[in-house]
Amino acid sequence: MDITLLVQIILGLVVILSILVVLWKLPSGVKSKDDKIPDKKVPHKNALNIDFKYLQSIIFNKDSSTKELGDALELIIKYHGIIPKRLGVRAHPDSKVYMDILFKLCRHKNASKSIVVKFNNELEKLNKEYKVEINNALMRGLNSRGV
Repeated sequence: MDITLLVQIILGLVVILSILVVLWKLPSGVKSKDDKIPDKKVPHKNALNIDFKYLQSIIFNKDSSTKELGDALELIIKYHGIIPKRLGVRAHPDSKVYMDILFKLCRHKNASKSIVVKFNNELEKLNKEYKVEINNALMRGLNSRGV
């Protein structure tokens, strides 16, 4: 096969592919008057947002209620409870986020004893190799409360 023929075939396929992509991206059909208003999806009241940053923001928010704290902590344990493995002797850098959550939880004005103890126990149960760090974060948080 000649190299120029091969290049021409490849260029032809690229052109056809680009035309198909453009046609696929174009809006299909004519929209009626009612379709011009975008559909605003109202999230269901019971819909769960399990994004770690969102759950973390609930805990860091000083105005979160006790129920919100409890729900956020349950979701963190359920979906994000396992801390990445150690890097040799050192703790994984992502483990600091969990220690900050525990520290902030201890300092939160709406955090109850049962919420803190439950989160601490569950986190230790899922991450046995971080037990010392978890206890240190708990102690730092409790000691910083300033009775």
